[in-house]
Amino acid sequence: MVFLVILIASFVLQMILPWWVIIILSFATCGLIGKTAKISFWNPFLAVFVLWLGMALFKSLPNNNVLATRVAEMVGVKLWYIVLLITALLGGIAAAISGICGYHFRKAVIAKKTNT
Repeated sequence: MVFLVILIASFVLQMILPWWVIIILSFATCGLIGKTAKISFWNPFLAVFVLWLGMALFKSLPNNNVLATRVAEMVGVKLWYIVLLITALLGGIAAAISGICGYHFRKAVIAKKTNT
């Protein structure tokens, strides 16, 4: 459930908002419906990783990877698909950290309410 919510909402919201909307979305989604810490880490990671990799391929393949190849050469990597993998990996890590923070934030707030 968390995977689909983040995947679909990220796809829609990134069309009109900046890339970092995935951080807010992952935090809120895992804070509300994340059942375990493992789910709250891996589902946002995989959702954003798949989304960003798919969108990068969708944008890169029709133009024969010209831009990705140039960025790869500029960074010092000779293969264009490594740039796409690094991009997707960084987005996934950002979403995963945000998701686990949202889960633990909810747990901290619930624990604080039950202690007082």
